Amino acid sequence: MSLQHFSTKDRILHAAEDLFAQQGFASTSLRQVTSRADVNIAAVNYHFGSKDNLINEVFRRRMDEMSAQRIAALQQAIDTAPGKLEPILAAFVEPALAMAQDRHGGGAFIRVIARAYAESNAGLRKFLSDQYGHVPRAFAKAIHACVPELSKEELYRRLDFLSGALTYAMADFGLIKRPAGVSDATHRQRAAKALIRFAVAGFHADAS
Repeated sequence: MSLQHFSTKDRILHAAEDLFAQQGFASTSLRQVTSRADVNIAAVNYHFGSKDNLINEVFRRRMDEMSAQRIAALQQAIDTAPGKLEPILAAFVEPALAMAQDRHGGGAFIRVIARAYAESNAGLRKFLSDQYGHVPRAFAKAIHACVPELSKEELYRRLDFLSGALTYAMADFGLIKRPAGVSDATHRQRAAKALIRFAVAGFHADAS
């Protein structure tokens, strides 16, 4: 669908997301964004106020929904299968992989996430911590109830490992590619199940 079918704000967000994915945050100018979105600089200033706020909003429009899905799935896992680690990890993994497969820019956003890891942007990191830090904390608490023998340091280290593996799986640039004749949804489900099994074993591994 052409950008012209979207609202001005959405066109700016789509354009910024694509450019940030391709060039990074520091190398992308607002003028490039306005050119790609076919809007003037006043529109960016009106909707976002600054480049930093535009960067934050690119993350917010994807991560608000994904975070809400994760928390809802986590609560369901706690309510329906207390003490079980696998459904908790599924609540963490599956919404992220589903977002990555979103045909409306999901792939570009994964590259934006990779840029956030690679570039030193203190403002963005603070925004992400302030807005979404409650999500890993909620999962850490639920996971700890399943593996209470892990120290806090070890628990967060393993959660970091899972997050890294998940980001890699979301990017889909690993050794396992979608086989011919297998749908994106089926490929994603297989990847999710494999990663969850791997993570369950990792969290239960001896910490000595």
